[in-house]
Amino acid sequence: MSRGLHVSMLTEGTYPHVQGGVSTWCDQLVRGMPDVDFHVLSLTGSGREPVTWELPANVYRHTTVPLWGTDEDLRGVRRGPRRLTGRDRRRFLAAYERFLLAVLDPEAACDFGHELYELAALSRQGRLTPALRSEAALRTLTGVWTMRHLPTARAEPTLHDALTATDLLEHLLRPLAARVPADSVAHAVSSGLATLPALTAKHFDGAPFLLTEHGIYLRERYLGYRTAAQRWPVKALLLGFYRELNSLGYREADLITPCNQYNRRWEERGGAPPERIRTVYNGVDPHLFPYAGPEPDVPTLSWAGRIDPIKDLETLVRAYALARARLPELRLRLFGGVPDGGEEYRTKLEKLAAELGVSDGITFEGRISDVARAYGAGHVVMLSSISEGFPFSILEAMSCGRTTVSTDVGGVREAVGDTGVVVPPREPGAMARAVLDLMGDDARRAELGRLARQRVIDLFTLRRSVEGFRRIYRELDGVPEPEGLHAVSLPADWTTELRDPWWSDLSTHGAA
Repeated sequence: MSRGLHVSMLTEGTYPHVQGGVSTWCDQLVRGMPDVDFHVLSLTGSGREPVTWELPANVYRHTTVPLWGTDEDLRGVRRGPRRLTGRDRRRFLAAYERFLLAVLDPEAACDFGHELYELAALSRQGRLTPALRSEAALRTLTGVWTMRHLPTARAEPTLHDALTATDLLEHLLRPLAARVPADSVAHAVSSGLATLPALTAKHFDGAPFLLTEHGIYLRERYLGYRTAAQRWPVKALLLGFYRELNSLGYREADLITPCNQYNRRWEERGGAPPERIRTVYNGVDPHLFPYAGPEPDVPTLSWAGRIDPIKDLETLVRAYALARARLPELRLRLFGGVPDGGEEYRTKLEKLAAELGVSDGITFEGRISDVARAYGAGHVVMLSSISEGFPFSILEAMSCGRTTVSTDVGGVREAVGDTGVVVPPREPGAMARAVLDLMGDDARRAELGRLARQRVIDLFTLRRSVEGFRRIYRELDGVPEPEGLHAVSLPADWTTELRDPWWSDLSTHGAA
């Protein structure tokens, strides 16, 4: 059977274990192509995370790669001699030294990709983990990052730093051992670690490599490491690794499919060849997100998502406090679950609301099965994130006929167009002014809501998105499109889409 009918979907920390925008997108894609067989290979923490999505019949296999389990948890890895000796040991140490130089010194004449594949060959034999944990590897790292010309030397890295960096790097490289079936298109649905199995599948087995980015992975790593506990030499090593891996993925992917033009610009700056980039927007089904109906009786702002620092809900709470000072009856309803480990962040938000004296106006509603109800619960739907790709929450709210106030990140401005208000991130004052302007003008709010739904119908339907990827899978495999497939277009009356059998199936499936 052709590769075009087999796809290995490579995920990191999302589908099918976690709810959220990227997971929703993955589920839509899989369900939208019942004729394509999917192997889902998910990078997880321990490997014991529950599957929270009902996997359809065309997912013929689901493999987890635990980054933080024991190395014995890795599946499908051939086991060779555990300890490297003689020439193999010398070859590894030489490759590892060049790998570290490429990571820590971008000006060095070292080929990150070549050395990564040297390490991948050992990983496929089950020999990389003991090699990285050896005393010789530790000495190699210490020797490289104390070279006088490197900034890390001036930070005087300690033995503890070296042990910490080695441990973290060993875990991050574990996906090198994961195997993608030889007859698959390797589809990484984020940059970074999810590209490791795709890169090795292309290098060793000739598999086509497709890369889709929702958020800008490298940017989010830099944002995250600002508050990380490790000392700077460790951060420099890890961020250098992510930087080089990101660039390698851009160069090696046969096709890159950002979900917006904002991402495309980042990818081009990161070294992606422009001729290999094709924007495919996310989409929603207007039938599942119909007009929300009348607005609530009490002035209300609604927000939907996961309670996570990258959503910057502190700015939203502060903006709400400022707006409430002018509109005392205003309420804020937050719909969404708290991911594992996020309890402290929710507590932080509750304390902030108490400090600002607005706790009585904010409610944490938790997860809701019918997300459309969350959008209908407000006069205006809010988004306060500091990083996004092409957020489903905004498209869904627009489909429900609600106008939005959103931060100007990722592809938000592309999604919203002139149907909502876009404000700078981390500026509660600007967000509050936008809220008050909309709440004070009923006619404008209603008209923007009407235009928002029409924009979704015209540009951002689920069918358009799914059919775009169907064509891409066939293209990468060199399989001609069936006659007429290339001509798929959105009908003037979008409801005709809903008569398609698999389309209606989406109404009754999804998060388990």
